[in-house]
Amino acid sequence: MNIEHEETESGGRYFIRIDGREAEMTYSKAGDGIIIIDHTGVPDALGGQGIGKLLVERGVEDARKAGKKIVPLCTYAKAQIEKHPEWQDVLK
Repeated sequence: MNIEHEETESGGRYFIRIDGREAEMTYSKAGDGIIIIDHTGVPDALGGQGIGKLLVERGVEDARKAGKKIVPLCTYAKAQIEKHPEWQDVLK
């Protein structure tokens, strides 16, 4: 699956498009070093494929590479990070 990324000065999103449907994880920036994940949404038609997890994982990987920390306000992202101890180094 191809994960795309769009970013602005104030935030951004990771998304996957499949068959005209789009799953996304959005975030806002809090200063130079903090990313706040505020929403993860996967349409029912794309559910059960692990797409939400892939989006969170990509966000974690990119934050780690950039030396940034994550505040997961989105309950889904928070639950995924809690399930994966190897991702928790990026938590703020």
